[in-house]
Amino acid sequence: MLKGYQRQVVLLSLLDELKAQGSWCGETHVQKSTFFLEAGLGVALGLEFYMYKYGPFSADLRQLLGEMRASYLIDVEPRTPYGPSLIVSDSGRDLVGRFPKTRERYRKAIEFVAGNLGARSVADLERLSTALYVRKEGILAPEEQARRLTELKPHVEHDQTEEAVATVAALLADAERMSLTAKDAVAR
Repeated sequence: MLKGYQRQVVLLSLLDELKAQGSWCGETHVQKSTFFLEAGLGVALGLEFYMYKYGPFSADLRQLLGEMRASYLIDVEPRTPYGPSLIVSDSGRDLVGRFPKTRERYRKAIEFVAGNLGARSVADLERLSTALYVRKEGILAPEEQARRLTELKPHVEHDQTEEAVATVAALLADAERMSLTAKDAVAR
């Protein structure tokens, strides 16, 4: 499991790549993308996620982001009228530069997640991350996954739940084909 600076380097690299892919880089984007990195691709960040109002959420990640901000590794950029963006500071870039092996080891997984999620809306991220969460519960049949997603998110239309389940299955299959998933990741 990644700890300390290595975990921070992975998150800083994810922030930079999300930004490069057109992400707003608000906390919701970071939460959902980090969930995909850990739960979908098996990058062992050691963060606990639970179901929350807008999908999987990690209080651990929120705390870690706060610590990284307090350590001047990330900055907050106001985006009126919406919430702020999280951006990597010069100190954060320096830290990433001191851990080239960690950055390289997780580069492809980070690029995959950011490339597939970076430009998506918050509503898309809610559906997709919840579909992955349902899959992590051990529900394998797509129709059962869609039904469970509807239970968790009754405001989501049925065709959207089916689409989210299919999209997550395709993303995980692509990640497995590209050898991006760790042994303990869900790739079915």
